[in-house]
Amino acid sequence: MATSREELDTPRYGSDRWLLGSIILLMMFGVLAVYSSIAFFAETKGTSAGNLIIGHITKAGMALSVMLFLSKIPYRTVLKFSRVFLVLSWIFLIIVMVYGQSTFGAKRSLTVGGFSFQPSTIAAFSLFLHLVVLLDAKKAYIKQFKRSFVPIMFWVVVTCSLIGIEDFSSSAVVFAISLAIMFVGRISFHHLGSLILIGVLGGAVLVFSSNERQRRVQNYIDQVITIKSDDFVGDEGYQSQQSQIAVARGEIFGVGIGKSGQRDFLPAPYNDFIFAIIAEEYGLMGGLFVMGIYVFILIRGTLFIAKNAHDDKGKLLAVACTLSITTYAFINAAVAVGLLPVTGLPMPFISYGGTSMIFTGAMAGMLLNISRKSKKVEKEASDDE
Repeated sequence: MATSREELDTPRYGSDRWLLGSIILLMMFGVLAVYSSIAFFAETKGTSAGNLIIGHITKAGMALSVMLFLSKIPYRTVLKFSRVFLVLSWIFLIIVMVYGQSTFGAKRSLTVGGFSFQPSTIAAFSLFLHLVVLLDAKKAYIKQFKRSFVPIMFWVVVTCSLIGIEDFSSSAVVFAISLAIMFVGRISFHHLGSLILIGVLGGAVLVFSSNERQRRVQNYIDQVITIKSDDFVGDEGYQSQQSQIAVARGEIFGVGIGKSGQRDFLPAPYNDFIFAIIAEEYGLMGGLFVMGIYVFILIRGTLFIAKNAHDDKGKLLAVACTLSITTYAFINAAVAVGLLPVTGLPMPFISYGGTSMIFTGAMAGMLLNISRKSKKVEKEASDDE
């Protein structure tokens, strides 16, 4: 009996258990870290840490469900809707500028029917998907400027510009990840150089168009050249100082689970500075353990899943999903230890749940789906037969 193309495209093997186990381990670690850091925030909201942690567990469960669901759906099916997702995210980004809820001086979230979400997260997710589609569709003439680079650049520049109006940090990270995906997709290095120049100029415009952003940059510069910790100035300087105190207090093995002292001084210790709480309570060893998991995901996603993907779309999508998950984690940790200025970016699967948790789960689900249908798995199955 003839076999349909759809049946041939259906994954027949199990997902990467190492990757799945790593993500579940991060989620479990996140529950402990959030519970330790959310007590003060709960008091300000007139509720208990228990109620908030239940909300976090619920969102983590939603992310896990999305991940498992998309691990069963062929990634080619999801990619078919990338343009629709991206255009809708543009609409949401425009709406948030007018009706969005202001947090730390920027409108970043919308509330619809009691459900709050960040359009920038949806836009980043959609852009990475659409980049994969475009790079694959234009691979025959990928080095051509007009037929390949210009159309791709249009989607990247517009999306990052819309995100950057209210969320410069996210825009910069999305732009950097997009460049990496385009590099893997064999876009001309000279063309990428021109896009980097556009990004630098656009970033400068966004920085100088906002007093808040200028102040953040200046505070970071002051922090880098300051010798005495007492000379830290501004909110960002204070935040970074308190975060570094938390890291220092942790020493090698930490002060113990639930014994953080800096959680009462750090803003958003359950989200933006969650790694500082981890370093304080679990010490250097705990921090290295968590970062080691992200490094493992990076290696697993690029050197195993992407390398053995069934087709070019799978390779590019695996790289996109892996970089999206790990880059945010590395930046969150770098901010906590003072290597980067305050960005407000969450640590995937660990920070307090929300839109980011769910869409990161979606990326992990597609990464698992790619691993289900890989050349290596097929070869091992063939050898077993």
